[in-house]
Amino acid sequence: MLMKKISGQSTFYYKRVLPALLFGVPLFILCVTLFTSPTRVPPLAFLPPLLLIPFFFLMFRKLVWDLADEVWDGGDHLVVKIGDQSESVPLGSIMNVSASTLVNPPRITLRLVSPGRFGQEISFSPPRNSMFNPFARNAVADDLIERVHRAKVSR
Repeated sequence: MLMKKISGQSTFYYKRVLPALLFGVPLFILCVTLFTSPTRVPPLAFLPPLLLIPFFFLMFRKLVWDLADEVWDGGDHLVVKIGDQSESVPLGSIMNVSASTLVNPPRITLRLVSPGRFGQEISFSPPRNSMFNPFARNAVADDLIERVHRAKVSR
């Protein structure tokens, strides 16, 4: 069976490019201000960039860095890739499928019956359904919910 990619194209951007920009820009501004200012810079001027860095770190740790790089649908199983490792997850070993719609990037979390190579939960970012309706249900999540249920019932 031909495998279909069900994770979004922007995962690389969210996991690699955006953090480099969000950490790099405040650090760059901090360094430029520190080394190019002809007068002494007040210490409070460094507070906003220094507060942004831990905020971005915590936000990315919670919402982005745990996302799988790619998820492929193989019919009766999913192939999850994180870095150079991959794992095949049979649909019958998925306990629950949940979709978060009001976060950016959108995410689908698969809770497994028993932990696999990547732990008890696997999260990935699906392709966006619609830019115009942020409350729309995700088609990938709905399809997975139905197929996981059928796999459990047919056991």
